Amino acid sequence: MKVAASFLLIAIAVVIYVSNRVDQPLTPKQWEALSTVSYIAFAKACFAFVVSLVTGNYSQVDKLWSIMPPVYVWIMAYIAGFQARQLIIAGLVTLWGVRLTFNFARKGGYTWRIWVGEEDYRWAELRKNPLLANPIIWFIFNLSFVCLFQSFLIEGFTLPTILTISTTPATVKPLNWTDYMATALVLSFIILETLADEQQWRFQQAKQKACISAKPLKEGPYKQGFIATGLWSMCRHPNFFSEQAIWASLYLFSVADTGRLINWSAIGFLVLMLLFQGSTNFTEVISTRKYPAYKEYIKSTPKFIPRLW
Repeated sequence: MKVAASFLLIAIAVVIYVSNRVDQPLTPKQWEALSTVSYIAFAKACFAFVVSLVTGNYSQVDKLWSIMPPVYVWIMAYIAGFQARQLIIAGLVTLWGVRLTFNFARKGGYTWRIWVGEEDYRWAELRKNPLLANPIIWFIFNLSFVCLFQSFLIEGFTLPTILTISTTPATVKPLNWTDYMATALVLSFIILETLADEQQWRFQQAKQKACISAKPLKEGPYKQGFIATGLWSMCRHPNFFSEQAIWASLYLFSVADTGRLINWSAIGFLVLMLLFQGSTNFTEVISTRKYPAYKEYIKSTPKFIPRLW
């Protein structure tokens, strides 16, 4: 984890340095798009914070994680005048959002009272930390990280779309091979993430049925308690790998339009990857406590990058 985190921090520093030297100032339309989605992200963070205080459920940002990116990119497409490149991006992000929202919903993430729903079990685990157990510290953490940071991060990994906005129809750059490659990659990783989530869902459903029927779980695929077959035999988190790859691939649309391999909008997906390093490590600490065999799974199976041999 330390090596990967260090690499990502270096990458972010490089992006900031290079962007400061070669990036062009945003056009009025790009500023309009950035300010509009930023106001919405701030309003969403405030809403999530207030609701979390009232209900004691701290997964309010989680509920909006798959909903807001399509909103953001469609707003950007509208401001751009629905140019071809933004329409492709909006279509891909909408497909991603519908699929992820469905997956979150079937696990109990939403109820008819939209402010309730299932809470991510990791927030409860975090609250057991002696430091975060302090009500004042948790209040600050909830406001700064859970609500504000995550809300602006969700906005952040959609920002490559802004750099595809042209001032006038005459300055619109035609689609090129980088656009086609980005489209193929995003679709491929959405399919991969769908397969991974479906395999996890079927495993957990079958495991739950076995528990309800009082069948012994000492033998068979449910003995160890976690899935390690299919895509999950190739890496420990194929869904997380796909999620990160989707947004890294979406960044290529900004490269296609600007012609610059490195631009400031890369910071969004790089910070997302950095977050995944920490959150996945925390998830695995919990899994190791819960499932004794998980330590061997960690030793034998890569975390993110699938083993293809």
